[in-house]
Formats: sequence, structure tokens, C-alpha cells
Amino acid sequence: MRVGLDIGGTKTDAVVVTDDGALLHRLRRPTGRGAQVVVETALEAVRALALAVDRPVDSFTSIGVGIPGLVVPGTGVVAHAVNLDVEELELGAILHRHLGVPVAVENDVKAAALGAWQLLDGSGTMAYLNLGTGVAAGIITDGRLWQGSSGVAGEVGHLSVDPLGDRCGCGQRGCIETMAAGGAVATAWGGSAAFPVLEMFDRADAGDPRAIALRARLGHGAAAAVRILTLTVDADDIVLGGGLTALGGRLLAVIREALAESAAGSRFVESLHLEQRVRFVPTGSPVAAVGAALVGRGASSHG
Repeated sequence: MRVGLDIGGTKTDAVVVTDDGALLHRLRRPTGRGAQVVVETALEAVRALALAVDRPVDSFTSIGVGIPGLVVPGTGVVAHAVNLDVEELELGAILHRHLGVPVAVENDVKAAALGAWQLLDGSGTMAYLNLGTGVAAGIITDGRLWQGSSGVAGEVGHLSVDPLGDRCGCGQRGCIETMAAGGAVATAWGGSAAFPVLEMFDRADAGDPRAIALRARLGHGAAAAVRILTLTVDADDIVLGGGLTALGGRLLAVIREALAESAAGSRFVESLHLEQRVRFVPTGSPVAAVGAALVGRGASSHG
């Protein structure tokens, strides 16, 4: 049995899976902020899973963790996890020391890509495009995560598609993230709704010109990410995940409309059949936690 932890800004999704990724048990815990609280949440989740499957913690084969921020492959160290108030944390080593089980740590989106591959019976090359607070992708080829030389492969949210566009948090202008990230869209829309992007979509449906423009901008930003992932890694499937997918078919329709616009003006783009490559991860699936468990296959005894 392997444990997978998806540590997010508000909740931790925890699973036990078999070695081939079949789900045995799942539980969720609220996530606090700060390095110590993140560690305590992870420890509590693993121990609760052990009780649930009636096995001692040290009988787990491995523990894999998906977490926001920069994770240098093989180090077990997470840095710049802003949503968790974690600047740098040797998470893998700390969990291994407390639990006595090999631990591997990976960026949450890259872990989710592995989970999507597993849950969707992936083949060839697949890209998991996360449309959440930010925008990023994980790329899987023949079941293996493509990291690049320093672990930044798939950071499509910080590709500038409009040099005169809005300033991005990364310092560039016109990044895809400024157009298609939930955080950027919510800021641009304003208001006090619990889910500002949903309110914006509703207002667009009602004919609000500003909402219509923002919705179209979101669609074009996400469509740009789809084109980039197709033209760089030629992904057979581009699977959409992240918080914005709660919009369901309404989001997919906006992205496909933007893709159709680009195809209408280019026979080359039309030949790529981009609209047919885009799909959703199944609603409610623990893709990131299952993917984290699969990351654990590469765990070392020192985290």
C-alpha cells in the first residue's frame, strides 16, 4: 500500500492506493498555514489513513506528497509555497524522520498529472492543464513525468502571450496566468461573491458587456495554453483540472470557442484538431492525491 497526500491551500486530500494505483481509502483534512502546521497536517493524515485500513504506518511502502510551490526533483524540499505561508521546508526528510517510511515530494500540479494519467488510462503523451488560482501544466509521456532540466517544464502560465498586457506576479507582462487564472480573473471582476468567476459567467450569460469580455479573455488565455502544449509536446490529450473546472461545460464551451476562432484563421491550426484533444478530469476524482501516491514509487529512505 502507498499513501498519497495532496496538500492544498485549504484542504489536504489523502489516499491509500495499491501499488498499481487502485484507490483503497480516501479522507480529507483542513490545511492550516505555516511550515509547522503543514507538517502536523500531513502526519495526522497519514496516521488517520493507517487506522482506516488497519495497518501500522511503517507498513506503507511509500508516502508521496503533492504540494504547491517549487520542488527540486529528488530533494523532498518545497520552496515558495505562497498559499501555505511556507518559504522553504524539508518536508520529505521531516516526514520520513517521524514516520519511518520512504517519502517523495512533488509539485501538486505535476503530481495531479500522474493521477490523471492513472485515472484516465492514459497512453502516449498527455498534458494536465491546471486552471486554478494559477495556471500550470504537468506533462506525462508513456507514464513518466517530464520534468525538464530544473523542474519547470509545464509552467505555461508564465509564458507571455501579450507583451503589452497586464503585469503578472512573476514580473512579466501578458502571461497566460493574467488571463486564465482564477485569481487574476477574480481580481479583475471584483465583487464579494464566494466564487467570483461563477458570478462573472452568470453575468456574462445575462449580457453584461464587462463580464462577456472577461469570459472571452479567460477562454483565449486557456486556449493559448492548449495550443502551446500541443505545439511543444504534441499531447494526445489535454486534460483540464483545477478549481475553474467546477464551471463544467460552461468553461469547456468558452475554451473550445476560442480554439475554433484560432482554427478558423489557420489551416495549420485547424489540422491539429485542438478542440478534440481537450477533456475534463472526472468530477470529484482525487487526481492529485492518487498522483502523489504514484510519485511515492520513486521515494528514497531519506525523503
